[in-house]
Amino acid sequence: MFDLTAYLAERQVAVAQRLLEWLPPADQRPAVLSQAMRHAVVTGGKRLRPILCLAAAEAAGGTGDAAWHPAIAVELLHAYTLVHDDLPCMDNDTVRRGQPTVWARYGESTAVLAGDALQSLAFELLARTPACDPAIPGILVGELAGAAGAGGIIGGQIEDLACGGQADAATVAYVHQHKTADLFRAAARMGAIAAGADTGLTDRLGDFGSHLGVAFQII
Repeated sequence: MFDLTAYLAERQVAVAQRLLEWLPPADQRPAVLSQAMRHAVVTGGKRLRPILCLAAAEAAGGTGDAAWHPAIAVELLHAYTLVHDDLPCMDNDTVRRGQPTVWARYGESTAVLAGDALQSLAFELLARTPACDPAIPGILVGELAGAAGAGGIIGGQIEDLACGGQADAATVAYVHQHKTADLFRAAARMGAIAAGADTGLTDRLGDFGSHLGVAFQII
């Protein structure tokens, strides 16, 4: 019988290790930026998005190894969105996962730049994804950019800010889909693409990721 709890725990450890390896060392100049980036990423989290990416690669007949670059990229992208969400001009949160948010610890300007740097690193990793098909890195970049931009996370965040907590059902559904589920969808699709899945399987895994993201947001 498949032990989901053990699988998630094993993957969480592996993802955390890769993040530590691929983030800038804490003493890399400018040290305050490197430290802020690491603080944003290594202070906990379920790591569901990278694990979904790895699992999708396995479901597509590949191995998790084929999807490490997109898996870590999606977690870095997610971390960037949280750093910016916490800013005073957005949600004005000072604590996340029991720790000071990046802006609360390092200041607003450093938090903005740390978020920008995390996003840049995410796309750098995608561009360097090892693949037999040279087109795959570019396809992965397009997948993550689509989930992150005006038609994805940023669009969802704008709607979330605009409604001021007084949203109708359609707006709530829009925010849940674009602010959360789109990145789950991209994670699953990127894992499938990295494993060489065909379009049909990639679409089905992407749909699964999207539904999982909505369920996660509701719960």
